[in-house]
Amino acid sequence: MNIHESAEDYLETILILKDRLGVVRSIDIVREKEFSKPSISVAMKKLRENGYIEMDAEGYITLLPPGEEIARRIYTRHRLLSEFLEHLGVSRENAAADACKMEHDISAETFEKLVAFGKSRGLITAEN
Repeated sequence: MNIHESAEDYLETILILKDRLGVVRSIDIVREKEFSKPSISVAMKKLRENGYIEMDAEGYITLLPPGEEIARRIYTRHRLLSEFLEHLGVSRENAAADACKMEHDISAETFEKLVAFGKSRGLITAEN
């Protein structure tokens, strides 16, 4: 599963907005990401074409199984990495920003070892 970081971010944003709002439209992503409507439109088209999302006639966006799998993996990484960094003394703002960068590039092996280490020391309480 090899997709671009920006696509992972969009999928993660859709997942977060779905949890927060119940339904997601492109305008919700525009507001959340503070990107232009045309940029979001192009991104949503690419995600649809690649089978990660579907959009109904009213413009509501649904994650398809491959998109949801990616979104949940990235969001889990983000939450756990943020929590770990905060326990190390990193400010909440910097921990979230750094986790956002790390969540895309860290290997599965390294992530698993960080989580195991963090849990063994009580630094991570969230579940995967």
